Amino acid sequence: TFDELQYFVNVTSIGFNAFNDCSSLTSITLPEGVTSIGERAFLGCTSLTSITIPEGVTSIEYEAFARCSSLTSITIPEGVISIGGFAFSDCSSLASITIPERVTSIGDFAFSGCSSLENVYCKAIMPPVANRIGYNWFTFDDNASGRKIYVPMESVEAYTTADGWADYADSIVGYDFDNGVVVE
Repeated sequence: TFDELQYFVNVTSIGFNAFNDCSSLTSITLPEGVTSIGERAFLGCTSLTSITIPEGVTSIEYEAFARCSSLTSITIPEGVISIGGFAFSDCSSLASITIPERVTSIGDFAFSGCSSLENVYCKAIMPPVANRIGYNWFTFDDNASGRKIYVPMESVEAYTTADGWADYADSIVGYDFDNGVVVE
């Protein structure tokens, strides 16, 4: 069984199904040099509580962390530009997530079923494109009751009218990221 896993080799990508259903894996530190986390890389790692993702990662692919039900926190690095469909779906212990400024696309159901997710901080000035599978998006469905999506204060209108994001208009709130305060 895995208690903790650390890489000490020159790895640039965590591939498809790399740690799929490693139910005893509790934490992982990915090495510098990794640029992508592949499809289903950590799918169903139900004991995974924390993960450190290096700054060089630019994409988190489809179902990369789906069903990691013990995951309480994760820092998405500033270099990430795309978050795939179902990437964090059913991470039922995740209470807060910050989506970096450079993210330009988020896939269907990416944060759906995160029943403890109360706070989403999306730093992108322009609303990330709602990458759809078919006619779906449902990225923030089945989150905690009263969940808020905090966006740059100058971008509230853009988010509340953007494709997909408009579905969550009642949850979208302006936020001053420089000072860490809600803007009414």
